[in-house]
Amino acid sequence: MSKKYFGTDGIRGKVGEHPITPEFILKLGWAAGRVLGKENAGLVLIGKDTRISGYMFESALEAGLSAAGMDIRLLGPMPTPAIAYLTRTLYASGGIVISASHNRYDDNGIKFFSGKGQKLPDEVELAIEAELEKPMTTVESGRLGKAERMEDAGGRYIEFCKSTVSNNLSLKGLTIVVDCANGATYTVAPFVFRELGATVIKLGMEPDGFNINEKCGSVYPKTLQQKVLSEEADLGIALDGDGDRLIMVDHKGEVLDGDEILYMIAKSRKVGDVVVGTVMSNLGLEHALHEKGIQLKRASVGDRYVLEMLQEGGWTLGGETSGHILCLDCTTTGDGIVTALQVLMAMQDADVSLHDLKRGMDKYPQRLVNVRVKQRSDPMSVNEVKAAVAETQSRLGRSGRVLLRPSGTEPVIRVMVEGQDLDVVDDVAEYLAGVVRDHMSKV
Repeated sequence: MSKKYFGTDGIRGKVGEHPITPEFILKLGWAAGRVLGKENAGLVLIGKDTRISGYMFESALEAGLSAAGMDIRLLGPMPTPAIAYLTRTLYASGGIVISASHNRYDDNGIKFFSGKGQKLPDEVELAIEAELEKPMTTVESGRLGKAERMEDAGGRYIEFCKSTVSNNLSLKGLTIVVDCANGATYTVAPFVFRELGATVIKLGMEPDGFNINEKCGSVYPKTLQQKVLSEEADLGIALDGDGDRLIMVDHKGEVLDGDEILYMIAKSRKVGDVVVGTVMSNLGLEHALHEKGIQLKRASVGDRYVLEMLQEGGWTLGGETSGHILCLDCTTTGDGIVTALQVLMAMQDADVSLHDLKRGMDKYPQRLVNVRVKQRSDPMSVNEVKAAVAETQSRLGRSGRVLLRPSGTEPVIRVMVEGQDLDVVDDVAEYLAGVVRDHMSKV
């Protein structure tokens, strides 16, 4: 069965537009409580990022869960991976995060974690959607859920983050700029790095409900680059609004994305013979890992699919170019702070700077062109497009790659080309985009 509301990362949209309305979120809390508490009424954690609408949706979820007979712990602003960790360690029935991750403040969303701190399986999401179709009821007064605030959530999570690296890790002597995107990590991230000995220069730590991800954080590393250079810092760390993504900047001001972060972690420790990326992972990553005897396997775009492939293969390390990295030997979901600590541990072990740690991987030039079409459809189902892809892939050979994929959210075909020669990449991308534009318009 296809899902009506749940996407690859929960339910997300514009605040005030269905389904991101107080009425719907109230019923969503009730429906989730009904499903998560079927075997035995239990506890659900609720955390959020710093969007102003989080207050409204926190109250709505609390009321819905209580009506279903579930107890609630309110964590306040807290990173998404912290909710995953605390849900697992408190033996809760589930965890809920109110966040739209790297989006603007006027978007919001609801993400769920199972009692194991993992994203809900499809069958549970479908069960919640089935409950949403039923009239909302309230348990008898004696069974209503109780809510209380959890005051020590931040401290617990800070200690967890530090526990994911060796006791030998010392950041003394390092000056690190930490950009929290005016988001959920502002209450915890500076303390993690400072307690490990670093001098921390803070950015994006003055949330006002409206400035989350605004010209800061992992989606806008320019601010971090400028600060690292002006402060002559050793490196910079940029998190996104809910703390599950990481982008880094070295002392020269060069940005390191998720592909380079994956490479640095993979080459520094034994991760087995496989790392999982996505179809968008740079070809330079694949070749660099191959030189280290590590195979790159590619999942569909979305951390959900990276996680599924890791679990099926029994591997531990994977991620996306966006900086959403999964270290399953440390935690159950993407965690920007934990990922940063893995990189810092690798720097200490190799006794090199961040700039030198990335040596060995050269990113290939990549060009992405979005072609708007009448409706979403598979471009490879059109013979002319299929032939053009085969022709251009032959031209690029092993030193290049072509990928066409339909957007999951809008009628757009994404044309991606990468290779060693930027001029050739640009030519091929424009040619393929033209073929798609000419022939997909007839579909």
